[in-house]
Formats: sequence, C-alpha cells, structure tokens
Amino acid sequence: MGTSPALASTIPSGAAPSGTDTLAINTIRTLAMDAVQQANSGHPGTPMALAPVGYTLWRDFLRFHPEQPDWPNRDRFVLSVGHASMLLYGLLHLSGVGEIDAEGERTGRPAVSLDDIKQFRQMDSRTPGHPEYRMTTGVETTTGPLGQGCANSVGMAMAACWLGDRFNGGGDTPLFDYDVYVLCGDGDMMEGISGEAASMAGHLKLANLCWLYDNNTISIEGHTELAFSENVAERFRGYGWNTLHVADANDTAAIAAALQTFKDTTDRPTLIVVDSVIGYGSPNKHNTAAAHGEPLGAEEIKLTKRAYGWPEDANFRVPDDVRDHLRDLMIARVAPDFEAWEAALAKAQEAEPEKIDELHRMRRGKMPDGWDDAVPTFDADAKGIASRDAGGKVLNAFAAKVPWLLGGAADLAPSTKTKLNFEGAGSFSAQDYAGRNVHFGIREHAMGAIANGMALCYLRPYTATFMVFSDYMKPPLRLAAIMELPVVFVFTHDSIGVGEDGPTHQPIEQLAQLRGIPGMTTLRPADANETAEAWKVALSQSDRPSSIVLSRQALPTVDRSKYAPASGLAKGAYVLADAEGGAPEVILVGTGSEVSLCLQAYEALKQDGVRARVVSMPSWELFELQDEAYRNEVLPPDQLARVAVEQAGPMGWDRYVGMKGAKLVMNSFGASAPIGKLQAKYGFTVDNLVKLAREQIALRRSE
Repeated sequence: MGTSPALASTIPSGAAPSGTDTLAINTIRTLAMDAVQQANSGHPGTPMALAPVGYTLWRDFLRFHPEQPDWPNRDRFVLSVGHASMLLYGLLHLSGVGEIDAEGERTGRPAVSLDDIKQFRQMDSRTPGHPEYRMTTGVETTTGPLGQGCANSVGMAMAACWLGDRFNGGGDTPLFDYDVYVLCGDGDMMEGISGEAASMAGHLKLANLCWLYDNNTISIEGHTELAFSENVAERFRGYGWNTLHVADANDTAAIAAALQTFKDTTDRPTLIVVDSVIGYGSPNKHNTAAAHGEPLGAEEIKLTKRAYGWPEDANFRVPDDVRDHLRDLMIARVAPDFEAWEAALAKAQEAEPEKIDELHRMRRGKMPDGWDDAVPTFDADAKGIASRDAGGKVLNAFAAKVPWLLGGAADLAPSTKTKLNFEGAGSFSAQDYAGRNVHFGIREHAMGAIANGMALCYLRPYTATFMVFSDYMKPPLRLAAIMELPVVFVFTHDSIGVGEDGPTHQPIEQLAQLRGIPGMTTLRPADANETAEAWKVALSQSDRPSSIVLSRQALPTVDRSKYAPASGLAKGAYVLADAEGGAPEVILVGTGSEVSLCLQAYEALKQDGVRARVVSMPSWELFELQDEAYRNEVLPPDQLARVAVEQAGPMGWDRYVGMKGAKLVMNSFGASAPIGKLQAKYGFTVDNLVKLAREQIALRRSE
C-alpha cells in the first residue's frame, strides 16, 4: 500500500516540464526501453517512471561537476533501486560525465557513451545490469541487493559530517559539506536493513541525507498490498525524519519544491515520498513486463513512443537539442562551486599542509608515514591473553597514528574490545561528528553497509561483533569484496570457546563462509603477536576487505625465541615449529586458538621421538597468494601425513590435508558447557591429537 499523504507534508502541484526538459526526460525513458529491449533483459519500468525525478535532481540540485566526477565535495547520488540502472546510465550519458580510469587519470572518453548504452548488460560493458562501483565513472556504490544502497548512503552522510569537522576551516567555502541523495523503492522499504539504517540516520540527525522513495505500489508478485500495508512516512517520522509527499512523479515543480525543503532542513534527514506509475507513458499503465523486469516488447515500445510524441522506429535516439542540454546546465550551475572549492583547498594547503596531506593520503588509500612503528609486542606467556584483548590494544595503537581510522561494534564494544580509548577519540554523535567511536547499536546488517559507505568516502572504518553474527552481515561483506573496499570486519568469540552461551553463539560454519567470499582476506591469529600482525596486514591493504577472527578465551602467547616469529602471518601460513633430525613424519596444521594445542602435541610427540611440524595457517587467502615454491616448502607434497585442527566446520580442509588426512574439526553444533568440558567432548585434547597424528603416520607407512 505504501504511504499516505495524510502523514507526510504534501507538496503543492506545479507545472509539468515542457520544451527541452520534457525532451530530455523522454530521452531517458526511450533509452531505457531500447536498451532493455535490445538486451532482452532488464527493468524498463522504474527508469521510465522516475526519469522526471532523476532529471530534476541532476538538473537543479545535485552538486556534481561532469568534468570533475572525482571532486571530493561532490554530492553523492545513490541508486538503491539498482535494477533501475538504465536511469543512472541515461543521466550519466546526458550529463556528459567524463571517464576516470583505475589510476585516477582522465581518459578523454565519456563515462557512458551511446555505444555503452547499446551494450547494456553485455560482457565487459560499462553498463552492467546493476550499477557497479569502479566499473563505471559516476557510480558511487555497487547496488542491487535492495536496501544496501540506503545503508551505504548513511555511511556516506556520516563521512561528510566527520570530514567537515576535521577539514573545514573558517573560510566561506567548506572543503566538505556534500549532500547524499538516494532513489529507493518499495523493495528497499520492505528490507529490514533500510529500517536499521534509517533509524540510525534519524538518531544522528543527518540533515545532509535525502531519500526519494518511489511509491509505485508494484513488486514482482503484484500489488504491494499483498504483503505491505504499513505507512512508510509515519514510520520515518518515528525515526526522526522530515517527511514530504509528491503526489505525481511527473510534477517536476513539486519535486523541486520538495528538494528545496530538504536543502532548507538543518536538523534531520528527509524522506520524500513520490507517487509514480511504473512504466509511465505506456498505454498499458502498470505494464506487466515493466513491473516484473522484462522488455516491453516491440509493439508496446512503439505505442509508448507514440504517446511521448517520439518517432516510433527511432532506436537509441538522442535529439540534438538534448545532447548537451543537461551537461551545460550542470556545469554552469556547479562550476563556480568547484572553483571556489579549489581556491579554498589551495588556501588550506598553505595554512595547514600536514592536514591537507592527510586528505590526499586518504583519497589515495595511503597511510601516514610511520603508522606501524608502534605495533605492540607481547612477551611469551603460558597463560596468555585473549586475542580479542590483544586486538583492542593493537587497534588503539594504530588508530592513534591513523586519524581517519574509526568504527565501532554492534553494541558489543566492551566484549569485542574495539573501543578507542585514547585521549580525543570521542564518540560520533549528533552533538559531535568528530568522534571516532561509532555506536552502531544492535544493527549488524546496517553496520556493515554503513561502514562500506564510509569507506567509499575516504575513511578507514572497522566494525565488530561476535563471529556467529557475521550471518547478519553477509550481504555487506560480499559487497565490500566486490567493491574492493578496505573495511576491517572484526569478529570475536570465534569458536566453541564461547562455552556456556551454547550452540546459538558458537560459530561453526562461519569461517567457511568468510573464506568463500572472493577478495576477502580472513585472518584467524594464534596469539597476541599474530593478532598484531593481522591488524598490520588488514590496514596495509587498500583494495580488499579483511575479516579478523579473534578469541574470547585467553590464548598462550607463543615463545618466539623458541618458535618462529609471528611475522610469518603475512604469508598466510608458516612453519611455527619444525622437526629436528630429519624431515617431518607428520604435519599438524592449525589456526587461531588451536595452534597452541598443536604445539602441545608437537612437544609430546617430540618427547616420544616422533618428528612433527606445526604450521600456523591464519589466512588461507594470503597463503594461496604465495608462489608454489613457498607453499611446497611449508606443506611438502611428499609428506601426506597431515592433521588439520580447527574448532570450525570441515569444509575446505581437504585441499591442505588431502582426502585421507585427518581433520580434528567440528562436525556438529556445539553445546552449553564450560570450555574445558567442550574441548574434551569434541576431542580437542593433546592425547587425541597425538593419537590422530600417530594414526596418520601409520596410514602413510602402510601405503
């Protein structure tokens, strides 16, 4: 059912667009129809319906310079309804946005040419089915999974507030005061993540955030009343948002008035509810194909073009009057702002060169000089320290050196040890946007997507929660990897070592899930010094996210004078303890808390004259990046007596121990009991590991 104007301020109707503006809007619509028809795939209806909304926003409000698409203080436009990608591609084409390559250089070609539009949804095109960050200049974030763009936008708006507090001086032109605009739909509003994100945005009073909600009442199964009857505007008013209503998406004057109200609102975010007819202009309104994501069909397109006054057989037509119209209007409006910003940057460079150097480093994904000089080291200690506790110490040491490293936990900072506690760290709040401790609340899903949005705006965010709750974060984890964003995801309470909390809180399959995400670096350190190295690796990466997996229980701090240094973590796996007097008869491969168990078994086997090797393998991904010679050095191909030891599911371990290798892993969910009882129940004892090692040796000798 969508929303009701009774609970949102309705903007009075104005005049419909005319002349060249109407021609431009219909160009966007017909390009969408033609591209989807030629691809025989895609969603024409929403781009057709929202063309007047997108066009009005870009023409009159969006502070975006087509010739400077990487301007740091540009307004951000997020198409959360990613299936309507042809709307964005049409706007990028008509505004003449120039392409910037992966090295940040201008190529001289358009970001989206007409040929690119003709290649919609084709292999290696710049116009994929859903907008993809890094692939197409002008696409601010990868969208598609509904609600993700909404939550990304909250992170972008938060970043603007933080950047403004840090870099804006006393001059007339701030370096950061950009706004964030989002086009979202019924699907976004149904997904829980948008509610989590909107609640946080309202709490933080992000007045630079505007969502335009396409209230078209259509979803794939039919009318939204089948499953959706809430009043969205009322819900957002409860979140603390300003809510406005535009009764007709074609009423560009009313849209402009609503956007101006957003610009004039300084104490809260704004939701503009826009009523639209999906596939507008089609003789069959609410056209089934348009609503369900299918081409309209050749005859329907002809009829629709006739309704627009368009040549029926003209495909991919961009009239001469339209070709430069939007671009010229945007440049004329925005160029003075850009020039004033450049002058302000030059002035700031002269007055505070060190601070502006920070900004340049942030944009390039570089760290400050000497950022890792203060890496904590931990003395050998049989009792040890939980890797979550060590992680907190390491995080604080690095964050004190990297001013743009900030983040927080899903209401679990005391348990995940991820609070920044040095002087001046503060809390990010509506009263203090300079704070670096972000209180996400119990909103794991939105937390991950908000962090992605912050990373898209130059910050280095981290998040934290219990390992088992990574289940709530799978979509933003995956999207961080797709977008190559260097977000650090911290997961503590990483095994059955959680103990009495029981199987609901004891992760089993989650490690395999993280390792299964292409482009994600998963790190499960064995002790405090490996934890320090894990953070160093994570923060050194500029084009991939990391998951750091840490223990609740204390782990012995390995005696590095006796065993190999923790710096071996950087290669993913390394020989921690090796056989003496010859080649190893068996290899024990462990991760995280189980490495100390491997060392105990190693010493027991050594006393009995058995030559064993212990391999600490904190990161499968980093190990696979090493050359074959190194991998064979750590795991010799001719030594097949191997035991994998990990308090997680068995998936994937065959690649390292073979089909006949032993796997001391979890093949079931855990149980509620003290940690010692659990380890005994599931076989994580020295005696059992020694037994498995001997069985492996015997098996290989018998072959």
